[in-house]
Amino acid sequence: MIEAILVYGAISGTMYALLALGFTLIYGVSGVINLAHGSLFMLGTYLFFALTVRSFELWLLPAIILAAFFVAIVGSIVYRVTIHPVVKDQLSVMVVTISLAIIFQQLMILGFTSNRQAVLSLGGELARILGVKELVILWGVKLTYSQILASVVSITLFAILMIFITKTKIGRAMKAISQDREVAMLMGINTERLCMLTMAISASLAAVAGVLIRSIAGVTDPSVWVHPLYMSFAVVILGGLGSIKGSLIGGLIIGYVENTFVFAIDPLIASILNLPKGGTLSGAVIMLTVLLVLLIRPKGLFGKRIELE
Repeated sequence: MIEAILVYGAISGTMYALLALGFTLIYGVSGVINLAHGSLFMLGTYLFFALTVRSFELWLLPAIILAAFFVAIVGSIVYRVTIHPVVKDQLSVMVVTISLAIIFQQLMILGFTSNRQAVLSLGGELARILGVKELVILWGVKLTYSQILASVVSITLFAILMIFITKTKIGRAMKAISQDREVAMLMGINTERLCMLTMAISASLAAVAGVLIRSIAGVTDPSVWVHPLYMSFAVVILGGLGSIKGSLIGGLIIGYVENTFVFAIDPLIASILNLPKGGTLSGAVIMLTVLLVLLIRPKGLFGKRIELE
């Protein structure tokens, strides 16, 4: 049981962290609480489905890159057309972005129906190419290549983004905007263009997270954006809004809390109350954990409103 909690907690935690990474990035730079983040996750899964199963039957890597690129373009256009005009009014931004999420959902229903669609298993295809079984045993815990691949890619993207933020000129400009937007403008930084770029990166990260996570589940549907949205909220609020390292640590905390409940506490509750097992209360336990942290540290684990580091 302990081995399962450790392994599955790490896998889930890194995926939740990647899910929240784009959300916290756009907030850290532009101050936008993007409630359409989950719908960009959903859009990535449908594009990957269309590119690999329904229409084009592309190989996996080109399909992922094209899906992320297209969602990045959609994200930047959405920011410029709908979010930028109201960016100074947080309530308007939230109304606009949740409206966009519903619009994207309806468009997916029109284009693909409301039925579930099969998403190609990345790990299954990788195992087929390598000529090995998809299941891997680690510390006595069964894992699929899809789970391992999702965790490895999540950690890799975190490392790449941290290097990008700290070592590149554009990354340092993003950090400057996050610290003081007016001073950054006086220094000649084109804040509008940089915010569009940030939104594009955020959207592409959401799309990649969508492909990785839904390839494990094997299906996608038009309502799949809701769970990623509230999980992103939970992670970034726990770690601290605008904190990239906070997203990673917050994701790992939630991953371990969830799996501890599923493997250790839920069976005990089920046996006492004579209820079926299944971790149905895991979502409530996650949100309770977030609430407890906020009671102790109202700004999250990393304190600052925006730190982008």
